[in-house]
Amino acid sequence: MPIEPTRLETGRPYPLGASWDGLGVNFAVFSAHAERIELCLFNANGRREVTRYDLRECTDEVWHGYLPDAGPGTVYAYRAHGPYEPGRGHRFNPTKLLLDPYAKQLVGNVTWSDALFGYRVGNQRADLTMDRRDSAAAMPKGVVVDDRAYDWGRDRPLERPWCDTIIYEAHLKGLTRQHEAIPGPVRGTFQALGHPAVIEHLLRIGVTAVELLPVHAFLQDRFLVEKGLTNYWGYSTLSFFAPEPAYLATGALNEVRAAVRRLHEAGIEVILDVVYNHTCEGSEMGPTLSWRGLDNASYYRLLPDNPRICINDTGTGNTVNMSHPRVIQMVMDSLRYYVESFHVDGFRFDLGSVLGREHTGFDPGSGFFDAVRQDPVLSRVKLISEPWDIGPGGYQLGNHPPGFAEWNDKFRDGVRRFWKGDEGLRSDLAARLTGSAELFDRRRRQPWASVNYIASHDGSTLEDLVSYDHRHNAANGEDNRDGHSDNHSHNWGVEGETDDPEILEIRERLKRAMLATVLFSAGTPMLLAGDEMNRTQGGNNNAYCQDNEVSWVDWARGATEAAQEMARFTARLTRLRHRLAPLRPPRFPHGRSEPLPGLSDTQWFGQDGQALTPEAWGDPVSKTFAMLRADGTEEGGADTVLLMMNADSADQRFTLPGVARSWHLLLNSAEPDGEERSLQEDEETVLVRARSLVLLWSRMDQA
Repeated sequence: MPIEPTRLETGRPYPLGASWDGLGVNFAVFSAHAERIELCLFNANGRREVTRYDLRECTDEVWHGYLPDAGPGTVYAYRAHGPYEPGRGHRFNPTKLLLDPYAKQLVGNVTWSDALFGYRVGNQRADLTMDRRDSAAAMPKGVVVDDRAYDWGRDRPLERPWCDTIIYEAHLKGLTRQHEAIPGPVRGTFQALGHPAVIEHLLRIGVTAVELLPVHAFLQDRFLVEKGLTNYWGYSTLSFFAPEPAYLATGALNEVRAAVRRLHEAGIEVILDVVYNHTCEGSEMGPTLSWRGLDNASYYRLLPDNPRICINDTGTGNTVNMSHPRVIQMVMDSLRYYVESFHVDGFRFDLGSVLGREHTGFDPGSGFFDAVRQDPVLSRVKLISEPWDIGPGGYQLGNHPPGFAEWNDKFRDGVRRFWKGDEGLRSDLAARLTGSAELFDRRRRQPWASVNYIASHDGSTLEDLVSYDHRHNAANGEDNRDGHSDNHSHNWGVEGETDDPEILEIRERLKRAMLATVLFSAGTPMLLAGDEMNRTQGGNNNAYCQDNEVSWVDWARGATEAAQEMARFTARLTRLRHRLAPLRPPRFPHGRSEPLPGLSDTQWFGQDGQALTPEAWGDPVSKTFAMLRADGTEEGGADTVLLMMNADSADQRFTLPGVARSWHLLLNSAEPDGEERSLQEDEETVLVRARSLVLLWSRMDQA
């Protein structure tokens, strides 16, 4: 039990947040424009305010104080006094209890009430009239924690090379909620993530990193709650430091650490999807929960000629002001906290272009990017950006600085369209297979900068891409208007599930071809959780509010023979990628280097076995081609792979190019369980079935 303190001492302005030193707690919170900050202490469940203290000391715009005898378990929040002048960007209102931006654990939940808003909701003057109702009863509070009480044993960063990385994007709850091998009370939590049954599956399919959708504490948005829906994905951050309480079975932060440690023991890295581009407070008409009440004009980007209005480059109502040094500090402190205290291995930045926005627009040399790249902790972990936002000049694929990988939607769309049978895509797919060099081969970046995927949480699953022509999002309560309208998908004759064997055969064949394209392309492959076992969302391509069977991985469906066949095929693909160096080149394969004299690292052939001419590349109708990729071996020879691709609706016979004496067939996606075999000397052609690909291998020695 924490001891109730009797006095507040001066304390220190650093570190920000509530820090226990073994004898007491130092509190420090930034506000450049506040006139007074109050520290409010509550009882253990956060329902009763015990006492308040004025933070009388302010150093470099950081308000601070020290409570001797306070310790872990102390429940606290702030109130900020200052001008309520929305026209100048200031929204101080001391009747609104404010969560510490650095709170590392939360107690209680947001209970929606008009009292949470700084202005009088419904007043004719909109947000110009202050609301004076107290919001404490509706607010969660911060809890002082002891971050030192965990034994990591021999756990160390895995530091797996990018070129050997295969990412598995998963929702923490959705991955484990329906797994029968996991005890019911812990399903959907970090305890479940570290369960042997989950780790065994990840190892079986050959992935090397789990990328988790947001696990920072997030808000259940009012408009969803009122519709009986849930913020399932979690892209509405309430705290950049505290894990989401619903993901902790016992409430203990060490559950996160234990899960990471168990995954590390299995050789699997943990990457977190993080949302620093906006907060859950929404537009200027949103609630006052934390940052808005502490210093709206500093934390958010506001219209220069009308600072009452938030700039909305994110589509969520507000945009975090990454041009402000204290805001950058908050983000950097949050990232370092998760690396140093929870041993995570990297981050995926939602709407990453926002993080590079200065007042003049996107800048790859922005303060945030520069800070991360020089940081001795963060520069060593995996950094992935979603390289777009909805603001002016927001699409920045390929323009991030060295050290960052980027989600490549051109890969996603190009691969979908090629295998759907769209015409004129041979040259586009060739670019995707070779790491999208036209986008990323600059400033000494490497192929891993392109994160290649066919499906992610934001859109259709792989199963739905071949089962639906249209989105089916009525359950989201937006009259089926939300989500992308064009997914480059096709149902092949029936909208949704079917028993027609011919349609099922086409769908299975296309799924295998698309997965193989992801795993056999230069870059960093990413798989969506459940795609390896035919997970469907019933055509919903925007399941952000579906915390139910629509979004959860269906492990029972995954036990069917069709799903198991897909899982085995996925595992086979990952094994081949790990086994064959030419499939994961560390440098962009431009065809200019020669592992052996006369053998280029990349060559392109038509199905006649002849090198593709410029005229052939421009053929708008042909849907076949072959790619040869070679990589030198330590013995002085070369490992060579030949990937023959046929997106046509008819079987096609490929003539083998005369670059190797012998070939071994490693994979035919039309025969998922087919065995590897050596081609006979008189086999000069290979039949590639409709909508499928074939992978051959040869070991070539120095002449």
